[in-house]
Order: sequence, then C-alpha cells, then structure tokens
Amino acid sequence: MREPARDSGTTINLAERRLFSPSFKPLYDEGMGLVERTAEYLDGAGRAEAKKLSRVAATLYAAESMRLTTRLMQIASWLLLQRAANSGEMTREQVASEKSKVRLDTASAHEEAAGWNELPDAFRALVEHSLNLQSRVRRLDAEIYGDGADAASGVHQANPVSDQITLLNTAFARG
Repeated sequence: MREPARDSGTTINLAERRLFSPSFKPLYDEGMGLVERTAEYLDGAGRAEAKKLSRVAATLYAAESMRLTTRLMQIASWLLLQRAANSGEMTREQVASEKSKVRLDTASAHEEAAGWNELPDAFRALVEHSLNLQSRVRRLDAEIYGDGADAASGVHQANPVSDQITLLNTAFARG
C-alpha cells in the first residue's frame, strides 16, 4: 500500500492518511452503494412514483434527478481516483491532475421549492444522503488537496457540460 505524502518532515495530513488506510473502504462502499441504490430506484419505483406527481412536482423531480445523478457521478469519480491512488495505480500528482475535472459542488433544490413536499420520500432521502456524502467528500478533498487546488493548477471550469464531456472522454480513453 502506498504511503501518503507528508506536508513537511514531521507533519502528517490525517485526511490523506485516512484515504490510504483501510478506513477508506467504508466511505468508498457507501458512495458506490448509493450510486447503485439510486440507479435501481430511478429505473424502478421512482419511475412509477414520478408518473403520479403533479406537473410542478414532476418538473422538479426531473430536474432534481439530473442533479442527483450528476452529483453521484462526480462523487464516484472522486472515490475511484482515490482508490486508484490507494492501490498504487496512480500517483498523487496524477490523481490531483485528474481530480481537477471532478466537480463536487452540484447544488440541489431546497425544501422551499414548489413541489418539493410532493416528491416521494424515498427520492428525497436519496437526495439528502447524496448531499451529505458530497459534503463529507468535499471536506476530505479540501483537507488533502487544499481549497484552491483547481485555482492553483490554472484550471477554470466555466462550462459544466464541457467538463462532463471531458470527464467521460477521459473515462473511456477517447482523449
């Protein structure tokens, strides 16, 4: 197992150490499990429940489903990068470079949004879980790579659609 980098001769980054230890596995399993449960829900019960919603709630459901799947894709990408570093498949520098393509800031509609209370409880629970997980991953990311990692590397992500296409091209090696 690869040892985490040290900030100085005697200082150890505890968040980074966590990623390079067995304690990373529960976070990874939680994230990938949430991706799987969400996909099952959206393709099954969620599809049936969405047909029963009012026009306003159905529109919100569609928009929030897209945000949810985008958020989970980004979290999964981050987790996979950390796992690759943990297993020695990628160096910390390679991970940091690829990580600049991952966005951990996908917002969500709020409880005050028209139609929110009509959304199925199971769907709202998935959204809340994903937001909680995104928040935890963002904190770890900031502790390991710093809040300004993207700014320091000169990467500006002004177009989320373009960023997604780039991420997909990278994932499928179409560079």
